Amino acid sequence: MENAETVLKTVPKQEENNAAITAARAMLDMASQLTDLGDADALERAIQEDENNHQARFDLALILWAKGAEEAAADQLLEIVARDRSWNEDGARKQLVKFFEIIGPMEPLTVKIRKKLSSLLFS
Repeated sequence: MENAETVLKTVPKQEENNAAITAARAMLDMASQLTDLGDADALERAIQEDENNHQARFDLALILWAKGAEEAAADQLLEIVARDRSWNEDGARKQLVKFFEIIGPMEPLTVKIRKKLSSLLFS
């Protein structure tokens, strides 16, 4: 992690908006978020007990993403947006944007999730 941070700090200013650099920064940020998230089963139980436990849902989304279940992770974040868009200063939407940066703006999954997000935000 430290090596990656060091390398990203040396990126020339004109390359900062390069898609690969943006994706690398988003992945590094995700990696730091994944520490100490807890157990996915416990988070699912917490959500079953309280569907508005947005922190548990958010943490579960990060775990799902790390396990390669990107669409399921996005669905958890979309559920937070649907229930309470302003939660954690619009944190679920901001996390979705990080996901988009990681997988790429024109990838089919990004396009699919963006459509779902748009329909939530503008309906």
